[in-house]
Amino acid sequence: MTALLRLALIVLIALATSVAGAKAREAHPGSNALLRELRQETHADRATVQRWRALLAQAKKQDSILAAISRPAEKTKSWKDYRPIFMTAKRRDDGIAFYRENRVLFDQVAHDTGVPAEIIVAIIGVETSYGRITGNYRVIDALATLAFYYEPRAPFFRGELKQLLKLDGRFPQPLEELKGSYAGAMGWGQFMPTSFAQWAKDGDGDGRIDLWASKPDIVHSVANYFVAHGWTRGAPVTGRAIAAPTAVLPEIRATETIYSIDSLARAGYTLAEQFDPASPATLLVLEGAEGSEYWITFQNFYVISRYNRSPLYSMAVWQLAQEIARGATAAR
Repeated sequence: MTALLRLALIVLIALATSVAGAKAREAHPGSNALLRELRQETHADRATVQRWRALLAQAKKQDSILAAISRPAEKTKSWKDYRPIFMTAKRRDDGIAFYRENRVLFDQVAHDTGVPAEIIVAIIGVETSYGRITGNYRVIDALATLAFYYEPRAPFFRGELKQLLKLDGRFPQPLEELKGSYAGAMGWGQFMPTSFAQWAKDGDGDGRIDLWASKPDIVHSVANYFVAHGWTRGAPVTGRAIAAPTAVLPEIRATETIYSIDSLARAGYTLAEQFDPASPATLLVLEGAEGSEYWITFQNFYVISRYNRSPLYSMAVWQLAQEIARGATAAR
């Protein structure tokens, strides 16, 4: 073999080894590209990038996560089946007890932010049964699975995974030990990493944010989320409407406030309660246990839906909040 051929063979072997090594080092399809994006966005040093690479290398694809995200209750159930999941005597009573045990904290946060205590309590109740069920999936596994193997929402979860890695060192435990939901939501209030970065609060002033164990942090963070998304102090949320026999069903666009009380009344939908006729509102139709239910919803209902885009979720939170408020008042 000539020297030239030997040299060519060496180069080919080196190239093949290099490509194979690069593929071997890629923990998941697209993980190297994600690391490059992170480094460009943060100008992180070599040690930080190595830490991120190690975290991704130990992240495991979970088929059960892919199965769970394909059948969320908000998309597979009607209101008559969805409501009983959350409107139970136990969840109501536990919420009343949770409020009473932390009354000073809830009332202070409600006073400062304008977000009613019962709304904050209900969010925590619907999300995690007041901290009892915060999720058993490692957050890094959940977000890596959805970022790299769930094409319908891969861009969203790639963003959440990148934010999780950026937050490394800011959690009360090592990132690789964090547990959460199958979608990567964390703590009693089920904050996604981007929500944690933007709206989580250090409510007890200890210099760190703990959404798993610090009730002041949890309560302040949920309230801050609502404030940031436009909650209006003292404004209505929703009211049950009565449909006239001649009512015309307007175009419905989920929870967007695109009509007014007056225009909906002209269409045949009236409220038992009195509201400003010019108030922006929309009509929500839910299929309940006794047939169609008509609800007129306002801006604050839309704000609840920023926590979870399903109108079923928003209605469950609001109705649970009303039950908790009535029970807490009766218990005084």
